[in-house]
Amino acid sequence: MSAKMLTKWGEQITESPWPEYPRPQMVREKWWSLNGLWRCRVSQEAETPERMLETMPEKDRQILVPFCLESTLGGVGQNLEPHEELWYHRTFEWEKRESRLLLHFEAVDYCTTVWVNGVKVGEHKGGFTPFEFDVTEAAATGSNQLVMRVTDATGNFQPRGKQSKAPHKIWYTRVSGIWQSVWLEEVPMSYISSLQITVTSLSPPCVQVQAILAGECPPTWQLRVMVLEGKELLAEAEGSESRAQLELVVPKAKLWSPQRPHLYDLRVELCSDGRVLDVVDSYVGIRTVGKKKDVEGHWRLTLNEDCCFHLGPLDQGWWPDGLLTPPSDEAMRYDLEFLKEAGFNMVRKHVKVEPRRYYFHCDQLGLMVWQDQVSGTEKEGDCFKVPPWTRLQPGGQDASNWPAWAKEQFRAELREMVDGLRNHPSVTVWVLFNEAWGQHDSLEIGRWLQSYDPSRLINIASGGNFFEVGDMVDHHNYPEPTFPMEPMDDRFRDYVKVIGEFGGHGLVLPAEHLWQTAKKHWGYDVLQDISELEAKYQGSIQNLCHWMRRGIAAGVYTQTTDVECEVNGLLSYDRKVTKLGAAVLAKAHKELWAAELEGPKPTANAGYNP
Repeated sequence: MSAKMLTKWGEQITESPWPEYPRPQMVREKWWSLNGLWRCRVSQEAETPERMLETMPEKDRQILVPFCLESTLGGVGQNLEPHEELWYHRTFEWEKRESRLLLHFEAVDYCTTVWVNGVKVGEHKGGFTPFEFDVTEAAATGSNQLVMRVTDATGNFQPRGKQSKAPHKIWYTRVSGIWQSVWLEEVPMSYISSLQITVTSLSPPCVQVQAILAGECPPTWQLRVMVLEGKELLAEAEGSESRAQLELVVPKAKLWSPQRPHLYDLRVELCSDGRVLDVVDSYVGIRTVGKKKDVEGHWRLTLNEDCCFHLGPLDQGWWPDGLLTPPSDEAMRYDLEFLKEAGFNMVRKHVKVEPRRYYFHCDQLGLMVWQDQVSGTEKEGDCFKVPPWTRLQPGGQDASNWPAWAKEQFRAELREMVDGLRNHPSVTVWVLFNEAWGQHDSLEIGRWLQSYDPSRLINIASGGNFFEVGDMVDHHNYPEPTFPMEPMDDRFRDYVKVIGEFGGHGLVLPAEHLWQTAKKHWGYDVLQDISELEAKYQGSIQNLCHWMRRGIAAGVYTQTTDVECEVNGLLSYDRKVTKLGAAVLAKAHKELWAAELEGPKPTANAGYNP
């Protein structure tokens, strides 16, 4: 690892990183960031929180939260081995009053146990989703001791995405411990714990809001939901049933789309006897996603009931100084603004769940998101020890070695991901498995997800084993986009056909922009210079245009940035070099968007296969 490779945002890091409110779709006024310097220790033996406090001196090693143990910005740069424990400690101040105190962790990898003032307040297993503990009873007025223990196997069926104990090619440095924001929130004794926002129709434009309550709810209470544009009240509804579902019709609604990503403000109030007990502010983008056949009989993806071709990059979301953690909110938005300016309307978030602010930025900018579930296998390298892909033959094969406890954990983390992201209008597709990596119980899990979130499309396996569930059949091909149109069996007839990965055109940059200079750099198609890269990219988009006219409904180019040994990014890993500028990319995409507007055309060469 190169400790000297910093982004421009990493170079400006302070001891108070990530000060932004972490949960933009459910905002309250009373909150405090706990990001900053914490004490930490890696222990070879099982410890207790009492012993850690006794033996951890005041000047022990410090780590800059929310950056992980292995990162440069965290200040430690040490791997956590499967047999080791990572301990954290800090204090926080609070004045005990007639309210509740919630301790939020946006993401910790992987098994977490937390104590406040020696009292165990909770445990969580999973590395990519937010969780919280009510610490009211354990906390006291004045200074409070917060201690936490983390273990991380980076294996043993654990969903971990691209993390590896031996990084090479497409596998990257592992991440352990806290890697997203930690914060405190003061809430009333009766409060709104979560919201579920669903657009149920466009004619009329109807929004359904379901609020889940927690705490000591009074015997009589009322929920009020308002849709606003600025200070103008557009719609409101009231209800008083537990888990109330309120319907709001928004007159003459402006629909959310990549061309016009309009968002409405949403305010939810919990009241009792004329008093407002709790208030949360949110927002909603009014849009629907689906599929339908075009005039040629090809299945197309739809947005607001109109056909919409999806074009975007495969996005790993890795950073040289923060690894899974972007160095700042501004840095994270930089990548998205580049993609938007380049003429993409979508991004495939690859086997990683980002901070919730990432999806907030996608909502604002108008970038649709294909969200992958984080993949996992039993051992390193198992992702390549899978049954042969059977997309073209009946009877797809699933991995058979997943024990019951691992299946249960995978589904628990999937549900947490969906619950955490389902209110974002930008999220349009769930991708359950990638290239048969740990693919198991595909039909069962796919059918469950269809029922759990019918408002989105499901891609059961991007590039892997196809099963007759969900909405898509997905093919990967490098470097040029292709799709196995022939032979075409009946299983494909009711599914949208997409090219879930192609491209990977690489270019090796000067040494100061490379992660490692001693190792061989890797790409699917490593080229000599930028002019050759530009020509290759334009050719790939022209080929994709051909496949679009033959019925392909989406294309995903690999990838946004270089990552560690991979050199196939549009940007360098440190984001200091733009290999293909946004204007160049947007120009290359013009032909594809023009072809989409013209509609499908007969192709003279039906056997075309570049």
